[in-house]
Amino acid sequence: MEYRELDVSSIIEYLLSVDEVASYFGGDDLKADEIGDGNLNYVYLVSSVSDSNKALIVKQAVPYLRCVGEEFALGRERMTYEIRALSKFKEIAPDFVPDIYHVSEDMSIVVMQYLENHIILRGGLTDAKKYPNFSEHVSSYLADTLFKTSSLYLNSTLKRKLIDEFNSNTELCKLTEDFVFTFAYMQNETNDADNVKDNPLAQKLFSDMEFKEKVLDLKYKFMTSTDALIHGDLHTGSIMLNENETFVIDPEFAYVGPFGFDIGALLANLANNYVHHTIVTKDEEFKEYLLETIKEIIELFESKFLKLWEVQKNSALLIDGYIDDKTAQKYREKFVKRILQESIGFAGCKMARRVFGVAGVAEIRGIEDKQKRHDAEALVLKIAREFVMKYEKIDSAEQVLEIIKVNSAG
Repeated sequence: MEYRELDVSSIIEYLLSVDEVASYFGGDDLKADEIGDGNLNYVYLVSSVSDSNKALIVKQAVPYLRCVGEEFALGRERMTYEIRALSKFKEIAPDFVPDIYHVSEDMSIVVMQYLENHIILRGGLTDAKKYPNFSEHVSSYLADTLFKTSSLYLNSTLKRKLIDEFNSNTELCKLTEDFVFTFAYMQNETNDADNVKDNPLAQKLFSDMEFKEKVLDLKYKFMTSTDALIHGDLHTGSIMLNENETFVIDPEFAYVGPFGFDIGALLANLANNYVHHTIVTKDEEFKEYLLETIKEIIELFESKFLKLWEVQKNSALLIDGYIDDKTAQKYREKFVKRILQESIGFAGCKMARRVFGVAGVAEIRGIEDKQKRHDAEALVLKIAREFVMKYEKIDSAEQVLEIIKVNSAG
């Protein structure tokens, strides 16, 4: 089928031509609403007119960066990698990935389960909602997907096949290299121009060569590491949940990259939300909940990852009998500590890039009071810098929390 960009009118006709989708709706009249607020793609909610609970989500990639416009060309092939990633992650962590009803690489489209009783995590946290199962769920998702797509689990043939399947996702990797590790720390036309102009915070960041040198190290890890299949954009806008269920969505940035990148992205967003509540709501109880969530994710991930590794006798890396049990345990613990350290470095980059870069986050950039927004930006950059400068010396979740609390106390 030849590609065409759909809208709220044409999308219904398209879906009714797909047998699986037509069967799902059973001949009902349909309506469509465009509900996407992301940076890349268009997202539609298509539902039955007579039964709003009978609904699906339709996501289509367009040949440009949505948040900038048609002048910023971007290949539609990113949807191919999202389709592959959704399938792989569904296989590994089925409880945390939505069901898929239809995909078309020609149309750059995916039709998936409508999570009607779930909300985007970012909005829930900004509204100070607590999710008692989130740490348990997301740590399981991270441990399972990262371990089971790594050379600690796969043999060499399967690992290289995985790399071949995903590491041509070059355009979106380049976006990350530019927008997470480069443009947000220098004068660039894609930045939040009104906020950068005459802003001493921006000038301080752009001239901070010690920070930028450390960012280069992290950028190099991102560019060259092939540890595991990562989501690539695991922020709180890519997670939908309620008190009982958690789903990870939108893996169009997926590729085989560094272990710590997804973990760092998630921790960065939780820390940004902590800053929001420090400056705007001053909700001390919820701030403690956020700190506890960060601690739980780090510690649960570590224990679950190690448990998976302990029972895996043979892989591309280790063959049973190569080293004794005591040495193996010591090696595994040291290895996982490095994952934590790199996660914190990546978290610092992901926090800092949201301040002046092209894609801000609502809990910071959406603060209407200009002074409070400035204060929030200053605090984000302060914590982010500490993460980037000190990540190689961090040994525990408690040290991560200490950096957040000490910098927020002033």
